[in-house]
Amino acid sequence: MGKTVSTEDLMAQVAEGDEYAFEVLVRRHQTSILNLIYRYVGDRTKAKDLAQEVLIRVWRAANRYEPKAKFTTWIYRITANLCLNELKSYGKRKLLFGERPIEEGQTLNEESNVSPSAEDILLAEERSRQISHALQNLPEKQRMALILKRYDNLSYGEIAKIMECSISAVESLLVRAKRNLHEKLAHHKK
Repeated sequence: MGKTVSTEDLMAQVAEGDEYAFEVLVRRHQTSILNLIYRYVGDRTKAKDLAQEVLIRVWRAANRYEPKAKFTTWIYRITANLCLNELKSYGKRKLLFGERPIEEGQTLNEESNVSPSAEDILLAEERSRQISHALQNLPEKQRMALILKRYDNLSYGEIAKIMECSISAVESLLVRAKRNLHEKLAHHKK
């Protein structure tokens, strides 16, 4: 069983208790879930814990899964709800400044093979901290919409389904998020 089996077929097998089908499903989707959560909460350890919770919820909900929308939309909805609930339950916005962020296209378990100069590293880390800080300080829904669009490259329609809102609401969230980020980052340049 590998990539040739559809996600819907895997979910049907998971609903019947097939652990191997679940492992295949996890391998297919864990990196994107980890990255979405990490970009949202800014903490690798917390992202791994929350990703485990998402996967537990997928396992438990497998018998209720109906392939009305794309599987990724369904699992991102679970992930987005968990991230939003996490912030509400703890009432905090946490950012670990000393931690190196994940680069575009890099997973949580990869390290870059490029050896930039010490100055490049310091400049990139400072810019990354500024962007992460600005992103972490966006309102929750703006942050989620921006992460789903920018890092996961989802369409407005997919984001609307995940966030359970209209496409025009997603457009509005993204416009406000970009404007807020621009203002926050312009402040750092001064």
